[in-house]
Amino acid sequence: MNSIISLKDVWKIYDLGEVKVEAVKGATLDIKQGEFVSIMGPSGSGKSTLMNMVGCLDTPTKGVIYLEGKDIAHMEESELAQIRGKIIGFVFQQFNLIPTLTALENITLPMLFQNVEQDQRHKIARDLLISVGLGDRITFKPTQLSGGQQQRVAVARALANDPDVILADEPTGNLDSVTGKEIMDLLGELNKKGKTVIVITHDENIAKKAKRVIYLKDGKVGGVELK
Repeated sequence: MNSIISLKDVWKIYDLGEVKVEAVKGATLDIKQGEFVSIMGPSGSGKSTLMNMVGCLDTPTKGVIYLEGKDIAHMEESELAQIRGKIIGFVFQQFNLIPTLTALENITLPMLFQNVEQDQRHKIARDLLISVGLGDRITFKPTQLSGGQQQRVAVARALANDPDVILADEPTGNLDSVTGKEIMDLLGELNKKGKTVIVITHDENIAKKAKRVIYLKDGKVGGVELK
C-alpha cells in the first residue's frame, strides 16, 4: 500500500518577535492510501498546526511534506488551493456552513470553484445528502438543522469533489456522545469505501475508533498504536 501523505522532519516555528514558538518539532510520519488514522494529543500539542500543513492550509518552516508524491512544502498558495480543492475534503468542529445557504447550496459550493456545471453540481449534492441520510433536508438552512445534521451536511460537502483524503478536525467536538458516534461511524463507512480518513482529536474515545492512533505531544510525534 502506497503512502498518500509523508512528513519528513517537519518543523513549524512561529516568529513572534522576541519569542519563537516551536509548534511542530521534527514530525516524521507516513499515512497509507485507504487508512483510517487519528492524530491525538492534548490542547497545545501541535495537532491543529500539523493538520493545517497536511491539509495544505499552511507550509512548514522546514522539512518536506509529500501528498500523493508531490512535495507541497514549498508550493505557492495558488497551487495549494488547487490541491485542497481536488484531493482533500475538510470537516471542522464548528461545521463552517454558510448560514444563508441551504444544505444543497452549501454542498455545491466547493464544486463551483472546480468549474463543475450547475446541473451536475445539484445532482451530486442531492446524491450526497441522500447518502448521509438527509435527502429530506435539501432546502433546509443550517439554523433549521440539529448539530448532528449540520455535521452530516459538512461531511457531504467534504465529499463534493470526490477527494482521496477526508481530514476531520475535532468533528465530534460540538456534538453529544450519541451523535458523535454516528458521525464517526459515517467516517468509518467512507473509509471502507476507500477514502483515506484522518481525524484530529484530543478525545481518546474518538481516537480509538480509528485503525491507527498517532500521538502528538509538545509538537513531537510520540507513540503509534496499531489495531
